[in-house]
Amino acid sequence: MIARSILLFIVAGICEIGGGYLVWLWLRNEKSLLLGLVGGVVLFLYGIIPTLQPAHFGRVYAAYGGVFVVLSIAWGWLIDKRMPDRFDLIGGFICVIGVIVIMYWPRS
Repeated sequence: MIARSILLFIVAGICEIGGGYLVWLWLRNEKSLLLGLVGGVVLFLYGIIPTLQPAHFGRVYAAYGGVFVVLSIAWGWLIDKRMPDRFDLIGGFICVIGVIVIMYWPRS
């Protein structure tokens, strides 16, 4: 169940960041309107994917915030070719700890 939840977070993150990046390219880099439209569709999919998580809305979106931070750093590094510095990495690590506590810490 945890593996499925983590996969859903990753897919949602790729949709949000990827869709946002396509819209960014369209508006900021004067790329094709088609990129912006595809980005909008991908962002719509992002809105659906978190509903498949087993937890309630507040917990899912709070934890997703940490996942988003880490995936954004990775996207910037791998796609946008911006190397994260040590503070990016430390902040990302702190976010991962927050995700684990919020989403997966055993509750009584």
